[in-house]
Amino acid sequence: MSGTFYDGELAELDNSFSAAMSANIDLLKLAIASTAESSIIGVGSGGSFTVASLLCNLHESYTGRVSRPSTPLEIICNPTLAAASPVFMISAEGKNPDIVEALDRARRHSSRTVHVLTNRASSPLMEHVRELPEVTSHVFDLAKKDGYLATNSLLMDAVVIARAYGALDSDANQFPDSLDGLRISNLPISKWLDGVREFVRQAVPRKGLIVVFSPLLKPVAADLESKLSESALLYCQLADLRSFAHGRHLWLAERPEDCAILALVEPGLEHLWARMQQLLPGNVPVCTMPLAGARPQDLLAGLVAQMQLVSLIAAELKKDPAKPNVPSFGRELYYVDLPSFILGPQETGRRGEQSKYEVLGARWPSIGSSGAMSRALERFESALAQQAFHSVVFDYDGTLCSSQRKEAPPMVPIVDQLTRLLNAGIFVGIASGRGDSIQQHLRNVLPSNLWQSVHLGLYNGGWIGLLGEDIQKQAITNEFLSHVRRILGRLEGLGVPIERVRETYPHQISVRFKEGADAENMWFVIADSLRQAGLDPTTVVRSKHSVDVLAVNVNKSHLVAKIIQARSIDPYQVVTMGDQGAWPGNDSSLLEHRYSLSVDQPSRRLDRGWKLAPHHKRDVDATLWYLERAEIDAASSSFRFKLSA
Repeated sequence: MSGTFYDGELAELDNSFSAAMSANIDLLKLAIASTAESSIIGVGSGGSFTVASLLCNLHESYTGRVSRPSTPLEIICNPTLAAASPVFMISAEGKNPDIVEALDRARRHSSRTVHVLTNRASSPLMEHVRELPEVTSHVFDLAKKDGYLATNSLLMDAVVIARAYGALDSDANQFPDSLDGLRISNLPISKWLDGVREFVRQAVPRKGLIVVFSPLLKPVAADLESKLSESALLYCQLADLRSFAHGRHLWLAERPEDCAILALVEPGLEHLWARMQQLLPGNVPVCTMPLAGARPQDLLAGLVAQMQLVSLIAAELKKDPAKPNVPSFGRELYYVDLPSFILGPQETGRRGEQSKYEVLGARWPSIGSSGAMSRALERFESALAQQAFHSVVFDYDGTLCSSQRKEAPPMVPIVDQLTRLLNAGIFVGIASGRGDSIQQHLRNVLPSNLWQSVHLGLYNGGWIGLLGEDIQKQAITNEFLSHVRRILGRLEGLGVPIERVRETYPHQISVRFKEGADAENMWFVIADSLRQAGLDPTTVVRSKHSVDVLAVNVNKSHLVAKIIQARSIDPYQVVTMGDQGAWPGNDSSLLEHRYSLSVDQPSRRLDRGWKLAPHHKRDVDATLWYLERAEIDAASSSFRFKLSA
């Protein structure tokens, strides 16, 4: 059957390939590089699940980190999967209600940026992306809309992902200029297809296809199963070559008239498959798709070849797989309101205890019920509820605004809460390792009449002043920091993945690392280098993306002391908030304050620095949760926390 809508889509593949090859993938490369030391989760349905499988396949190949392609329902049912691994949500059109719900739940549980890869800048999914913090979108526009089956969108997304991994591996020139350069068994795809037409004619009447595959080629097998099953062309079952040998071969003995076999193999398993094929009964049609390897271009060749194979199968059945007659119940199944039927996970244990156990290393399975922990939490909650506060001191990155690399002011809900506090006469302090960029951002979003009530502790407390004051920059030489700078220079020369060193004499030196480098691991590298040189490593602190080496007497807690002195406030009338509360986190001194709250990692002390926000709320979300429960007493210019509300 020629001239179908599906065949028209296949005719567009070359244009989609060219568009994908010329697309700007810089942001996608950074996103993938940032996950180099992590396992990842790729999430998608249908054709997007194929892209998720390809993403995870390449990630495992290049990094050795076991990664998992998942359906949206897997994340919806168990969003804690997103708690420790970077998540990539993939949806061509962004209309799938499952992926929208999965995004919401994954973001609530992820401590990292969630990535969304899509082909539409305007969609229900992208509306949610714009509303949620710490979600980065990667939009690759598609010229023509796909039909029922994903073809051009799948190829577009597969190519940009493959290009990104290839470029990061310094192998950006591994792809042909056009689809004509892709090969199956050293043949152009069209020539290989000519040789499998007889197999298709024999297989289609049997109505069932068993696809056996090399594990390295699983994304190709997954997409073939998806297309055959979703278009009701053939019943299809998947098994890797050895799983097939563990019992599935009984189909060939007991129901040989109901099945045919397609094998996806690469050179590593060619000899194994050749021997297995010799042992198969001769009355079952068998076809082999031999790929040259499992490199990105080989996987792309397999994806395109099986799309074309589906066209041959559809033509034999006289069907158009891109234009099926979808029944009304099918549409109703697709648009079921998931939140109404799948409730979110319930909080386990008492709020705050789990994060304390985690920061103390008491994770599952050693975690237990400790009377001492429960009593400490009760004492802290009780004391916090009774205390009235006249001032609150915040960390900035990860607490008032996103901890992503790009600098941006706090989002509107945070600004609204700060304005509410300031209008009530409550003094606000903001401590950060950054400098005057923060001052400018805050001036842009806060009314000028409130500036005199906002205290800043920039460069980790090295400069302290009011929002309305100009920063006096003095490049005073500091012998300790100068020595540190020389050590960092030697580390750069040895290949330590340092992206930028920013010197802010006499306060600190900030070290930003290349994407993919783990700031926690880099802290050990830098602290140990200082120790070897006879310098004090305790002045080295870290955030989620950088390491700061502080001069002596530079400390965020100095901002708290300044507010207490300048405003004549009792120390117990100040509460502090930060995201990195356990040393060497850069908020550890801030959360040493008697009344202190964490928005992510708590202090290791049991009498302060608790994370009392729900476990799934982190960073800015947790800050908002606290502030929304701050009840203001305008008469006394104070507030109390009502966290049980």
